[in-house]
Amino acid sequence: MSSNKKKIEVYQTPSFTKKKKKLRKSEIADLDNAVKAIIENPEIGVQKKGDLADVWVYKFKMAKQENLLAYKWDVEKRILIALGVHENFYRDLKKSNF
Repeated sequence: MSSNKKKIEVYQTPSFTKKKKKLRKSEIADLDNAVKAIIENPEIGVQKKGDLADVWVYKFKMAKQENLLAYKWDVEKRILIALGVHENFYRDLKKSNF
């Protein structure tokens, strides 16, 4: 039995990578689960409006605290843009050059 499922490529922005490096192992496990969920179903998040219209945000628990993961997607790839708690998340997201 062969699988016709295409491999999804995942990219990280430098700001996302920087945040990820500061996480503990248990937090990285929670983040990995969130990324897997986005890979399987990119519409799991909420599409933003206005000047962030091409960005989706997925809310998930990491170390018992709600975190936001901003990403862009198309059929073949997912681009992980930002990670953080709600405070100043959207302000910082608008400032970033993703």
